[in-house]
Amino acid sequence: MKKALSTLTFFMLLAVVSVTAQCCNSSAQKSDSSQSQQEEVTKASDVKVYYFHATRRCATCQAVEKVTKEALAEKYGDAVSFESINLEEKKNHPLIEKHNVSGQTLLIIKGDKAENLTNYAFMNARTNPDKLKSKIEETIESL
Repeated sequence: MKKALSTLTFFMLLAVVSVTAQCCNSSAQKSDSSQSQQEEVTKASDVKVYYFHATRRCATCQAVEKVTKEALAEKYGDAVSFESINLEEKKNHPLIEKHNVSGQTLLIIKGDKAENLTNYAFMNARTNPDKLKSKIEETIESL
């Protein structure tokens, strides 16, 4: 009887230790995950997204801006800045000359690196917005 009680006590203790180890391990994994997310947000905060457009805009032009804003909000919150620039109202904006912007343009910039996603954005903003969102995220991650 004592041997059975000792064995039962041993297995109960083993179960408690096992559950505790799993609990602590999962919180450590969550901590690692949140740390990597924080690093990702810190890296992304150096990225700036600009959408240049005219005063009169078609449905696709409006969709490019809308989908870009959604992608940034969903993935990065406020960590990545977005600015919509009307070319007709801000003719002297420094980025217009620096990046040779002459029409509707979607630029993702980090430091001296600039990625122009205009063609991709116009092909996908209305017909496949999720594909555009993925491309925006992929481009930001690559920078």
